[in-house]
Amino acid sequence: MLDTYRAIETPEGVELRLRVAGPVVRSLAWAIDLLVRGGIYIALSIVFSMFGKFGWGLLLVGLFLIEWFYPVLFEVYRHGVTPGKRSMGLCVVNDDGTPVGWSASMIRNLLRYVDFLPVLYGFGLVSMLLHPDFKRLGDIAAGTRVVYRDAAQKVAQVPAVPARPPHFPLNLEAQRAVINFAERSQEISPERMEELAGIVFPHSGNQHGSGINQLHATANWLLGKKS
Repeated sequence: MLDTYRAIETPEGVELRLRVAGPVVRSLAWAIDLLVRGGIYIALSIVFSMFGKFGWGLLLVGLFLIEWFYPVLFEVYRHGVTPGKRSMGLCVVNDDGTPVGWSASMIRNLLRYVDFLPVLYGFGLVSMLLHPDFKRLGDIAAGTRVVYRDAAQKVAQVPAVPARPPHFPLNLEAQRAVINFAERSQEISPERMEELAGIVFPHSGNQHGSGINQLHATANWLLGKKS
């Protein structure tokens, strides 16, 4: 079966599922980084041209440093993410899923010029098409892979209601249900919330919203929040 997910087990026994990125999305990320570097080159050219031959010498040094260390610095200090990779939702990691370090990043980027041969990343493209993890030669040598970044998970918030203990004992399943109800309050219509709250607190039906408030207060108490 065709599958881009790779399961990796950490030393702690936790299984990570990484989704490797293919040539198309990686090419788009590379093109964006190329545009960013091109903008930097133009800006430096304008500035250093004011200093004559000395300025042109500084420009050549700057171009060399940016060309070689632009991806390395981003990958090491920005958790494997260059501006192009960020825009496409990608990042570079080691084969075991850990963040890349200096040595791995330097190796994979030094070999970019081998991947570029004979033209337009010809060797790199062939390598990605043949490798099950879409690795170019630099990734194979450095032990890295380019994967999709997980989207940031939004932390559910329980409404800020003074915490109160329940009026009767709740088993573990009921406690989980109360907390889930409070965390999903923003996703449920007021009418549906009143209906669900009436099941737990049937005697609060004459007081609009009373059962909902009791559930929110109980959820905060179960989560250890102060009243």
